[in-house]
Amino acid sequence: MATYQDDPLVQKNRWWILVSVAMFAFMSTLDSSIVNIALPTISKDLNVPMNEAEWVVSIYLMVVCACLLLFGKIGDSFGKIKVYRIGTIIFTVGSLLCGFNHSLEFLLFGRVIQGIGASMTMATNSGIATEVFPMKERGRALGSIGAFVSLGSIAGPGIGGLILSQFSWSYIFWINVPVGIATILIGEKFLPKDITMSQRKIDFLGFGAFAVTIMSFFGSIFIGQEIGYLNPLPLGLLGLALIAFIFFIYVEKRKTDPLIVFSIFKNKMFTMSLITAVLIFSSNFFVNVVIPFYLQSARGLSASYSGLLMMVFPFLMVIGSPISGYLTDKVGSQILVVTGLVMLSVTQIMYIFMNETTPIWYYVIATAIMGFGNALFQSPNNTMVMSSVTKENLGVAGSLNSFARNLGMVIGIALATTILYSGMSAAYGERVTTYIANRPDVFVFGMRITFVASFALCFIALILSVVRFRRMPVPLFAGTKRSKEAKKDTSNKK
Repeated sequence: MATYQDDPLVQKNRWWILVSVAMFAFMSTLDSSIVNIALPTISKDLNVPMNEAEWVVSIYLMVVCACLLLFGKIGDSFGKIKVYRIGTIIFTVGSLLCGFNHSLEFLLFGRVIQGIGASMTMATNSGIATEVFPMKERGRALGSIGAFVSLGSIAGPGIGGLILSQFSWSYIFWINVPVGIATILIGEKFLPKDITMSQRKIDFLGFGAFAVTIMSFFGSIFIGQEIGYLNPLPLGLLGLALIAFIFFIYVEKRKTDPLIVFSIFKNKMFTMSLITAVLIFSSNFFVNVVIPFYLQSARGLSASYSGLLMMVFPFLMVIGSPISGYLTDKVGSQILVVTGLVMLSVTQIMYIFMNETTPIWYYVIATAIMGFGNALFQSPNNTMVMSSVTKENLGVAGSLNSFARNLGMVIGIALATTILYSGMSAAYGERVTTYIANRPDVFVFGMRITFVASFALCFIALILSVVRFRRMPVPLFAGTKRSKEAKKDTSNKK
């Protein structure tokens, strides 16, 4: 068959294929956030300070970011489905290793394995859906993957809290094993063989430079939090990141088959949609980093109750995502994206005014608004990214879309922890890198400054979206009467 659209068996099984890739999209992004609520428990159990325990979250996201573009290119060259299948196995094995309570070093090793497997699935899931689904259903398929990604990125603390209420922190990772095996079996039964393979050479030199850039840059930030940013080690890592990035651009511009085709960024809609995604995923991770400590440490709530409260976010995402998909077909993406960003900005303002005595109902309302705002924003924006490029750039667009999301998560962790600890240090009068017992006022001061920064990210994303949409004469996704009439009017004017 020339394409999967010409294969009746693939078309018969296309929704099962979507279930497979969407489930792993959920699991791989869930594992970037589910650990946050377990960090106090892991820190105490492994007898390590909180700032060292943060590496359990950070190393996973750093590895994913470093490897995404490589596996996206390998998928284009040797088969997306082949890379995806191998990635599901590696991720499941990594999840098994993470649950063994040996040491922080062994846990970090397991997280690296998880990150490699996750990057293989993330780099290929959008490309698989794009190839399998016909054009009339492609928006729904990509929107579904985007919804699962968004849900996974913010459902982690809530699900993690529920697991911690009944089991040890090991089960936060082990829960992936049976789900992973089931998803692998579904993929084994329904995923077709690859038919699109370019057989092009892989730019390993460019990958090496890019990986060094990512690992050095974020390594300098996280290490700087522990020992100070003016220490020679974080300064040296920052310098290494800058040199590696310059070398990466130099290499890519001279390669016939580079990891990144820079010309794709000339598409302003594509580029601004990616930037907006980075900003919002960063803001989401401000919440993921701060709220578990607010609920458990500052307010003294149990992990199970905290997890239940944090489930408000994914619950509203589950309700809001289908509504968002339906409204996209009716009114276009623009109004949904802007409305979602307004709601997200309002939530950050509400979070700024919280303290250790704020009524629980206030937190629930703020979090509900944030969940529904994310639902309105994420699916349309994800589909806009994939729909704003030509067919030959779909693979690159999928990898860059996943990279933007994960980059946002890493930036969110780095900025949130840096701002939080800096604010707490200012309030306490000396350097702080963890929660101070019996001083919720110190934490609340740092938390408020952190959410001011989170509001700034949401507001910038809102302004960018308003600017990019004002230049668009026609609403995206011309499946509605309104869109068709707008196109007709535009063509008549021409």
